Amino acid sequence: MRLPLLPVFGAAVLMAAMGSSRAEAPALACVAPQQVRQVAELLFGRNIGGRLGVSEAAWGRFVTRELTPRFPDGLTVTNAIGQWRDPTAGRIVHEPSKRVEIVLPGNGDDQARLEAVAHAYKEEFRQRSVGIIVRPACVSF
Repeated sequence: MRLPLLPVFGAAVLMAAMGSSRAEAPALACVAPQQVRQVAELLFGRNIGGRLGVSEAAWGRFVTRELTPRFPDGLTVTNAIGQWRDPTAGRIVHEPSKRVEIVLPGNGDDQARLEAVAHAYKEEFRQRSVGIIVRPACVSF
């Protein structure tokens, strides 16, 4: 028994017209000496209970204890002001934040180490979340 071609062809056209359900970035082409690497950006809010709860000293200890051992090749820390919507009150909350950028080494456990840092921060400073963004970039040092 032969299957009709029209439904299969029609499904293929429909899938092509809809595009992929995932947003896919085009392949990144770097110019030498740059190489394609993954760069992680972590976003850490510093308020606890509506007030500054993570001091510069506490942040420094966290970097020394949690970030540096997991990413010893280096990272960049920038002061920032974060903004998010409080799901309970529905209002916009502004808070001092830390933005950390890391060129990942390309190890199989990179994501697990990022998650471990986020978990440690949430536990130690009673935070709901830590933002983690990972994207490809052209990198050279």
